[in-house]
Amino acid sequence: MPTWLIIVIAVLVVIILWVVKTYNTLVVLKNRVKDQWAQIDVQLKRRFDLIPNLVETVKGYAKHEKETLEKVTELRNAFNNGDKSAGKELNETYTKLLALAEEYPDLKASENFLKLQKELTKVEDEIAAARRLYVNDVTNYNTKIQKLPFNILAMLLGYKPMELLSFATEEINIKF
Repeated sequence: MPTWLIIVIAVLVVIILWVVKTYNTLVVLKNRVKDQWAQIDVQLKRRFDLIPNLVETVKGYAKHEKETLEKVTELRNAFNNGDKSAGKELNETYTKLLALAEEYPDLKASENFLKLQKELTKVEDEIAAARRLYVNDVTNYNTKIQKLPFNILAMLLGYKPMELLSFATEEINIKF
């Protein structure tokens, strides 16, 4: 076998191995981004699943706040049914609902309310952590597909940069 043929075969093997390694790296990074987005979604759903419990707890103490309670429930349902624009208004109304505790000392001391508030704080911390991981994974993915020589294969395979976040921060952050 001639030397030039061995060199050509060796170069082709190196190129094929590089393409396989690069492709696998891009797949792993893209899947991490998708996973982190799903983690954010899970935490947001956990938060919204706690809202009915909070509404029921507050109802007993703040009967004349019926309008606020109904608004939170209505917006929660709209958001869960895909109306993402309801997120910001839900956040504002939800914050108002939590502020009711200041007006009702008995509510503020309620074991159920304190438990819910603690659980909601934990969920908010988990949302923040999931968002940080998401941003980190998107940044790693975007950096990888923009650097040479990865960008060549990424372009050929149709890998596009991903957005860091597709929603406004105030839509998902609830302050206690």
